Amino acid sequence: MIERYSRPEMADIWTDRNRFRKMLDVEILACEAFAELGEVPREAVETIKEKADIDVDRIKEIEEVTNHDVVAFIKNVSENVGPDAKYFHFGLTSSDVLDTGYSVQMTEAMDLLIKSAEELVEIIRVKALEHKNTPMMGRSHGVHAEPISFGLKLAIYYKEMQRNVKRMKAARGEIACGKISGSVGTFANVDPFVEKYVCEKLGLEPAGASSQIIQRDRHAHYLNVIAITGATLEKIALEVRGLQKTEIGEVQEFFAKGQTGSSSMPHKKNPIICERLCGMARILRSNAMAAIENIALWHERDISHSSVERVIVPDSTILLDYMLAKAKPLVEKLVVNGEKMLENMEVSKGLVYSQHVMLELIKKGATRMEAYDLIQKNSLEAYKGEKEFRELLLSSDEIKKYMTEEEIEKCFSLEYHLRHIDTIFKNVGLS
Repeated sequence: MIERYSRPEMADIWTDRNRFRKMLDVEILACEAFAELGEVPREAVETIKEKADIDVDRIKEIEEVTNHDVVAFIKNVSENVGPDAKYFHFGLTSSDVLDTGYSVQMTEAMDLLIKSAEELVEIIRVKALEHKNTPMMGRSHGVHAEPISFGLKLAIYYKEMQRNVKRMKAARGEIACGKISGSVGTFANVDPFVEKYVCEKLGLEPAGASSQIIQRDRHAHYLNVIAITGATLEKIALEVRGLQKTEIGEVQEFFAKGQTGSSSMPHKKNPIICERLCGMARILRSNAMAAIENIALWHERDISHSSVERVIVPDSTILLDYMLAKAKPLVEKLVVNGEKMLENMEVSKGLVYSQHVMLELIKKGATRMEAYDLIQKNSLEAYKGEKEFRELLLSSDEIKKYMTEEEIEKCFSLEYHLRHIDTIFKNVGLS
């Protein structure tokens, strides 16, 4: 997955080389902090900084024997450092190094996701302004409701993606946390100064209070925010799929020259990117649920969460990175058929203006139930297909007791339904 789908910048974050590099950064900073406290000779720290290096293949070779990746990592670094390696990993436990380094990786990944999400926000903004006044049918339960504009639909996505960016930044802040507090979080063998020092150098906040690990509610929040963002992309993709149906045909996923839709049916133009986004969003949700399951662990720590996180965190960030990369051209190149949107509005024979007529009847003196029953009666007749809704109203003596023909005609106004679109756009910062 990393090689085939991910941007190099995102893929590099989750390589073994980068993981061990982050662990080495934590270890060296801890050595510096101990030197500041006078517990480790400064000369030894300089030697460690000069000679410490990692060889991923050698670490894996050692791990075949130790069955412990951190011990294998320490042994490999020690081979390079020599006698002063006795001060390497001094007073620390594995999770001090693993969790703190992992937090740095997760912040790096989220930084890439935030940048990509902000780019999508801008693309949606441009598309929304382009189609602010493109009228189309609003649907509820899949059935014609009342007129809207395509720009309004996009304005809703615009605001939602802004909320996602805000959530992503909050999740980034929450996961930017480190802990260097020892085997059960008591700081028994490592002064609290070390945690503060290491975290400050890495751009993290000290956990302050921890068990053997950073508490996994932080990771669950992170992955749930990723899943929510993915659900928004699914929401956009699902709407495109729905509107691309042959019977509707109002929008279409861009179909490139030379692209094929089916091995057996040459005419097909399938919304394949949209379907892919919808499928991937399911994986993000399942990963988020797994992250919630990781919150509750035995006592000060077990490792049931560890094997899960090695899959769900890289996979979720890589997946969302890919989804955002696909969503941007999807929106930017989306084919919008305004003529078809207008054509489809006529399919329901003017019934979409029924509420406006009902409200005018009430204003003219009818009770709400009387007005509702009158409009429903004529609506059901229009559904039969013999006459347009407008014709039925104009020929109804019951309706004309309250309204003139001119007043009835005035209710069939598209402008009436779209007159507040400018206000909505201003409300969401689109102008």
